[in-house]
Amino acid sequence: MESENSTLITEFVLSTFSDIHEYQTALFAVFLLILMITVTGNLVIIVLTCWDSNMQSPMYFYLGHLSFVDICLSLVTVPQMLKNFLLDLNRRVILFEGCMAQIYFFLTFANVEDFLLAVMAYDRYVAICDPLHYTVVMSKRLRIQLIASCWLLSTANSILHTTLTSRLSYCRSNLINHFLCDMVPLFQLSCSSTIINELVIFTEGSIVVMGPFLFILVSYIHIILAIFKIHSAGGRSKVFSTCSSHLSVVIFYFGTIMFTYFRPSSSYSLTKDRVASVMYMVLAPMLNPFIYSLRNKDVKQALQRLMAKMNPV
Repeated sequence: MESENSTLITEFVLSTFSDIHEYQTALFAVFLLILMITVTGNLVIIVLTCWDSNMQSPMYFYLGHLSFVDICLSLVTVPQMLKNFLLDLNRRVILFEGCMAQIYFFLTFANVEDFLLAVMAYDRYVAICDPLHYTVVMSKRLRIQLIASCWLLSTANSILHTTLTSRLSYCRSNLINHFLCDMVPLFQLSCSSTIINELVIFTEGSIVVMGPFLFILVSYIHIILAIFKIHSAGGRSKVFSTCSSHLSVVIFYFGTIMFTYFRPSSSYSLTKDRVASVMYMVLAPMLNPFIYSLRNKDVKQALQRLMAKMNPV
């Protein structure tokens, strides 16, 4: 035990997708472009939901917050990747404290997105299943309470997992086989038992992720039943189109998260986990503004009005 304590790790080295220099340069360019598109696209959504008077409904209030969270999630993960693409392996160092901070902020923003997607599903449920009371139910007070609850629950969850991860002893290799600090790759480096950590992920973590997912599922069962009661085919199509964007984001986001975390660390696969992580950490925040705008007439029209105001004839 003394020999282990004498070699405890105080800093980690992060890996990337490839150590071939040509690939590193190309990947840097690709992920820099993705970051720029993500920040720009989500900032546009935020500006539209704050500026345009026709986008002041509860649905767009939540969409603006989702865009803010997407920007935060990208800024926690992508800049670290970009820096590492430009450095040799032995220089991709992150201090233990910095690693734990990255885990904390990443989990916070990712969990806020989980809960926020559930809140958005409830918003769609009320709008479609109880349209006459929509504005009364989705009052400004309730909206603020729901957003505050998302942040409080996410912060508590992040503190729990970060604390448990920081209490592990790391005395093996300090090379993290991932492009950022994450719990599962760190478990591979721990010389102490990770049973409690994995148990918490499968219990409390399952509630945090599966709870919102099941809530979304139940909400959409009610929504689909309500849609079937609409006699007009055009009416059914119009109502479903308001939910299709949200459904696409939910399937993409929750699917990759469940694949990454809810399995034993012994089945950890470097390649598969990196791909899955990129999908929900990097690609999802970039795609969300496009998914919500391509099939949303209000967003398109608001963008046209904003462009017209910025470029008057």
